[in-house]
Amino acid sequence: MIQLLLVEDNQRLRAALKTGFEASGSIVICADTDSGEEALHLGISTNPDAVLMDVRLAGSLNGIQTAVALRREIPRLPVVFYSIQDDDQYYRDFRASGILSHYAYVRKSNYLLPEMIIPLISDAIAGRSFIDPEIEERVHEVRNLDEQDPLSLLEPNELAVIKMIAQGLTNEQIASRMGFQDKRTISRTNGSIYAAWGLADTTTDEKVARTRAVIIYQTHRLIQWDTEGRPFVLDAAHNWIPWEGG
Repeated sequence: MIQLLLVEDNQRLRAALKTGFEASGSIVICADTDSGEEALHLGISTNPDAVLMDVRLAGSLNGIQTAVALRREIPRLPVVFYSIQDDDQYYRDFRASGILSHYAYVRKSNYLLPEMIIPLISDAIAGRSFIDPEIEERVHEVRNLDEQDPLSLLEPNELAVIKMIAQGLTNEQIASRMGFQDKRTISRTNGSIYAAWGLADTTTDEKVARTRAVIIYQTHRLIQWDTEGRPFVLDAAHNWIPWEGG
């Protein structure tokens, strides 16, 4: 059963969505609210599997800002956005947020039906992202840039953490500097960094993964290590070749 946080400022629509989702038998609304500020509090206290988020909300935070704040405390929390705003402007706002994975976006209409949204929620939880076809070409451009610089694969909070790891700070020191409410957030953020750079698949020792992450950060090159510890990098033809350093 999926535990869903529902964030929608229209009270009647929120009630209808809540009824429809719970009638599906596959989703339980663990909490619902109309504001980003309360959504942040509820997300931390209920730890949902995913969030369904309108972009325009009550309060000072919009949906994108709320998602950024939530994913700061719960790294890469799956979020499904919906809005009536223009796709191009949404794309610009969304890219500026630094959210790169585990999300979806659908156009809001007068008939926002739960059965249309549930597959996107399931995909987001599974780590699959959905992009509106109208902006797919620009997404490919961004992905090409991502392949050139591994730092582009990280979200803003993860960039801040890996920078401090490279400076030699411990998880406790990083958590203190960043003011996290849950000190375990740094370990979860480290795991997201390792996964984004392929280190989670080849490294079981956290100290080794941490060291390799620092090397990637300092060289700005995506590096893979085989089971014998030999490093490989991508050449111009996108083939993995032995790396001699430098």
